[in-house]
Amino acid sequence: MFNHARGLWGYTGTASDGGPLTIQATGLGAASAAIVTAELCALGLATFVRIGTARSLHAGSPAPGDVLAVTGALAGDGPSRALGAPGTVLPDAPLTALLQQQTGAAALVATADLLVPDAGRLEAWARSGARACDLQTATVLQVARTHGRAAAAVLVVTGTVTSDAGAAAFDDAALLAAVTVGAHAAAAALGVPSRDTPPLPPPRDDERVSV
Repeated sequence: MFNHARGLWGYTGTASDGGPLTIQATGLGAASAAIVTAELCALGLATFVRIGTARSLHAGSPAPGDVLAVTGALAGDGPSRALGAPGTVLPDAPLTALLQQQTGAAALVATADLLVPDAGRLEAWARSGARACDLQTATVLQVARTHGRAAAAVLVVTGTVTSDAGAAAFDDAALLAAVTVGAHAAAAALGVPSRDTPPLPPPRDDERVSV
């Protein structure tokens, strides 16, 4: 453990394939994620995957517990736009393909400033093809883009953005299980082998981080 300032725990060490790996919390919201991700870039971050949560824009689909590889993030938040994000920020294609192989599902998402954006914005994002909404992905991908780093994201769906219906059924144990699936997908995409599967080819750079 190398960091616990402001409650943002960070761990760094050697992964099972012998390469360096960092796991770092980025806080809540895009502004916090922008600062932490930029600082990681300054420290030498080269390839990374965001593991986070999102809520569906459509009741029931994607459903709570679904794990999605992000194919793009609509820049609906202030920090990503302040950093010059286009309308949609795209992740690294090879990393995303590896994530999708692991999760079996992928989606365009929207990143917002607020936990529950206004109905007009939600409708516009849905019309644009977004299936879920989160609070960090567009900004994390945009910071990586401005620093020339490879980045992707995998998100666990925890409910529907306009309602808490069904939230009681998605308890802490179910959330932990889904996040574990996302974490294993991120590790595989970064080339970190599990104990019972053959190693994947390593990423093109020698440093990796999961945020």
